[in-house]
Amino acid sequence: MSDTTLDSDTRATANAAAAGPTPAGVAPAFDAERRATELAIMDGLRTVVDPEIGMNVVELALIRQIVLGDEHTEIKMILTTPFCPYAGAMIQQVKEVTEEVVGHDVKVTLLAERWDPRDAGLMW
Repeated sequence: MSDTTLDSDTRATANAAAAGPTPAGVAPAFDAERRATELAIMDGLRTVVDPEIGMNVVELALIRQIVLGDEHTEIKMILTTPFCPYAGAMIQQVKEVTEEVVGHDVKVTLLAERWDPRDAGLMW
């Protein structure tokens, strides 16, 4: 007998499958295609590097949210410093890389949240 622990996503997917078809207008608990697209975006964003720090925007935990849509996607991100001299270039790279993955228009929104190196696992 094996001792298997399911994470919450797996449990939710299993429960939804057991419950039968999803009623109209209600989103399924887990959408594998959507998750695959989010992961593809994150993989692509690993090529966008902050030139001052030398790490990518994913490693630095600058990407806060990906809002996927059928015709429009939004990436919500922060910067390592409010007056980052490379902000324009990094935002443009994030937009271009994401557009390559999703195949439609992407909006990049900068959040006012302050970056904390601990979010990226950095201890200075």
